[in-house]
This record gives sequence, C-alpha cells and structure tokens, in this order.
Amino acid sequence: MKLVVAVSGASGAPYARRLLDFLAANGESHGVSVDLVFTQTGKQVWKQEIGDEPRYPFRIWKNQDFTAPFASGSAMYDAMVVIPCSAGALARIAYGISVDLVGRAADVMLKERKKLVLVLRETPISLVHARAMTQVIEAGAFVMPASPSFYSAPKTIDALVDTVVARVLDRLGLPNALMKRWDGVSPRAPEPVEEP
Repeated sequence: MKLVVAVSGASGAPYARRLLDFLAANGESHGVSVDLVFTQTGKQVWKQEIGDEPRYPFRIWKNQDFTAPFASGSAMYDAMVVIPCSAGALARIAYGISVDLVGRAADVMLKERKKLVLVLRETPISLVHARAMTQVIEAGAFVMPASPSFYSAPKTIDALVDTVVARVLDRLGLPNALMKRWDGVSPRAPEPVEEP
C-alpha cells in the first residue's frame, strides 16, 4: 500500500503521532510505504501539543510542493488519511479547492476512487460543516470524527487515542490490536440498585 498521511491544523496531534508511530513500527511488515505532509498550522499545533519535532523514517513533503508524486493520479497511491482534519481542510477537500498539497492529494484520491479518511476534529458542527461532510462523503471519503470510545474502559489518554487510531487503521485494512474490540458483552456488569 502506498499511503499519504497529512496532518492539518486542528487540535489532535496525538492522533497523528499515534498513527505515525504505528506505521513506523509496523508499516513495513504490512507492506505499507508512507509519505507525510504537514500544513503550516499542523506543524504549529504539533509543536504546541506534542513539543518535539516529528521524526519519522518517511519522506516528508512541504505543503506547497506539488512535485510530490501523490499530487498526480498516475502515481497510483492507494489511500490517504488526514489526521487530524480541520473543518476548513474538510471544506476545501469537499469542494475541490486544491490550494495546497494536502487538498490536491485528497482531490486525487477522490477522483481516482481511492480511500480517503478524514479524521475530523471540530465541535460543535455547523450547517456549513455538515454540508461539507455530506459533499465529501457523497464523493467517496470516510469522515471519522475523532470520537474516542469508552466500552473498553481505557485508563489513560493514550488508550483513548488508540480507540480512534484503531478505527482509522481498520478503514485502511491494516490489522492492529490497539484496542479491545466490542464482542457484544458489556465489560462490566451494572451495579445493583438498592431499594429505599
């Protein structure tokens, strides 16, 4: 799999870091090659929320560098994840406004009918956002709000992050054991209610 990972300027850099950590550790064994691109605000938010400069063994592209291979459908990339995805980035993607490499790469994924996963980090959702989500879903993308799950009784922030990243990896078809899967049985029995 040839995969593009884009980090936009919404809060949620820990989601991106966890996905990139997983791909750095497991991508090669799963046959995944990764290209990475940050928006300018994506870099700023990463610095604020993570601190360290991102250091990964992937090719990192500048967001205005349209010479990146995944800016063209002829390069035959298989999938793209924008994590986190700001509402502004989602709207630009939904309406084909390819003013930067992230937008162009997403446009390529849609026109080539490849997987595009947008991990939206925005709340509340306005009507503008809802219409952009509808537009991009109709065009073939997956919109995945960064909504952690709690049925696995996560004990740490990292465990909460994993519940979102595991679902992203699921959309890409990459096996992972980042979270306890729902098996139809509640992990804890409800407490009995005492009668007064």
